[in-house]
Amino acid sequence: MIWYLLRRLAAAAVVLLALSAIVYALFYLSPGDPAVLACGRGCDGERLALTREKLGLDDPVHLQYWHFLEGLVAGRDYSAGPDVDHCAAPCLGYSFQTDQPVTTMLLDRLPVSASLAAGAAALALPLGVSAGLLSALRRGRLTERVMTGVTLLGFATPVFLIGLVLLMVFCAYLQWLPFPAYVPLTESPARWAQNLVLPWVALALIQAAVYARITRAGALETLVEDHVRTFRAYGLRERQVIRRHALRGALIPLITLTALEVAQVMTAAVLTETMFGLPGIGKLTVESVNSVDLPVVVGVTVLAGTVVVVANTVADLLHAAADPRVKLA
Repeated sequence: MIWYLLRRLAAAAVVLLALSAIVYALFYLSPGDPAVLACGRGCDGERLALTREKLGLDDPVHLQYWHFLEGLVAGRDYSAGPDVDHCAAPCLGYSFQTDQPVTTMLLDRLPVSASLAAGAAALALPLGVSAGLLSALRRGRLTERVMTGVTLLGFATPVFLIGLVLLMVFCAYLQWLPFPAYVPLTESPARWAQNLVLPWVALALIQAAVYARITRAGALETLVEDHVRTFRAYGLRERQVIRRHALRGALIPLITLTALEVAQVMTAAVLTETMFGLPGIGKLTVESVNSVDLPVVVGVTVLAGTVVVVANTVADLLHAAADPRVKLA
């Protein structure tokens, strides 16, 4: 297990290094002037030259990339003559339009995105697993057909359409809930949950549909295995068969699926946060693209890629812990 852990951590480090190189090449070495994209619209000649000097774009390419990596590990100073802007590690860049380190901007928005993702996952996992298990146990019956149709509908419906319907029904027509406006958890837990319930549901319905399909497939595969038939023949209760064997066999693929869903959640969060007006990282990404703030876009891309790599590494380790056969690979 130790060697498997070391191999996975080494592979994750290599992937992260490759990710940083690809992101830097795409945004800073592609055709065009990165200083113009970092400085933003309406940037005059003097400010543009200052931005180019701070970014070190006159240095050789390998030295520019080295400074980029150095900022991630040890921090970085963006200097132009006597003017010095310090960015502490891990430095994901410096926004010259807002005069803030990108890391600070992301940390300010992170609680919103984390609240959205955690709440949606807390709803999606039990809902999806229950629906998938019920569909497997009612195979060939009307219940299975209904559950399959519902999951397919949830899987195919875009998150912005679900969010729009929820807003129209619960905020405009029924007026049961106010239009979502994020309130920090430390300020008022009740208002925090009230303003996030609709975004949670919109995001969770799509995730639950995926979990339901995987759970159904895993449960159906486990229920027809020889050892399950043997347990039933020995008179083991159906509830014990489902809980100890069918459910366990269905949950192992969900470990890997949950890691893969991280990227999907990030993509959906951009639309969800924008639609519901939540000041999270997704909304910051849209604002940065609209204002042509290159360092923020780069920082968000590196952060998103890092989260996906870390999530997949953790999923591999959990999968190895749940299924000893993985250690042999």
